[in-house]
Amino acid sequence: MLEITGVHTFYGNIEALRGVDMEVRAGEIVTLIGANGAGKSTLLMTICGQPPAGRGRIRFRGDDITNWPTHRIIAAGIAQSPEGRRIFSRMSVLENLVMGATTADPACFDQDLERMFEMFPVLEQRRHQRGGTLSGGEQQMLAIGRALMSRPRLLLLDEPSLGLAPMVVKQIFRVIREINEEQNVTVFLVEQNAYHALKLAHRAYVLVNGQVTLSGSGAELLANAEIRAAYLEGGH
Repeated sequence: MLEITGVHTFYGNIEALRGVDMEVRAGEIVTLIGANGAGKSTLLMTICGQPPAGRGRIRFRGDDITNWPTHRIIAAGIAQSPEGRRIFSRMSVLENLVMGATTADPACFDQDLERMFEMFPVLEQRRHQRGGTLSGGEQQMLAIGRALMSRPRLLLLDEPSLGLAPMVVKQIFRVIREINEEQNVTVFLVEQNAYHALKLAHRAYVLVNGQVTLSGSGAELLANAEIRAAYLEGGH
């Protein structure tokens, strides 16, 4: 579904991604782990065209989207729930979900909204509440729901567990599995919580200083002594 080949991304003279190669197959959950500053968020943003890849190719469902504008990439079936959630804080929960649906078929809106409220009942309770007044966990649910309202084939999730209480983290990861298994949405997950992310993933990659250093199934990386020492020691 998604093929990334030899991608380099630059911020001015700084090379943030250095020849990244990876793929996400239809129906998978693929996890990308790595330390702060490794380039994980940059990769997701590069897939969406901001910033664009300086070198290399990105293909989505067979189309070369490397130089496509962001709005065309989203319309093609990619949605992102960004790091830090970035909801519209002055808008209500319902208005945020409406914004997510701008590229989807309007005839599906009521059905999709009902599905979001079934998945995140608290959002229905808060539908007229401003997004900025929600708890961190509720805002994360809203960010994921907003992305899903576009009916994506590929969902990019950037640090969905960041700053959340352990019970909420478990709930978010349950929802990610449900999105993949029940809604048939392919998921590319960037996550610092390596334990939960690798348990969830069909396959995973490790990014270090803008380069992929290791890949394998989620179970293989979870059992890898090097990965355990770098990302898992000291608890989950």
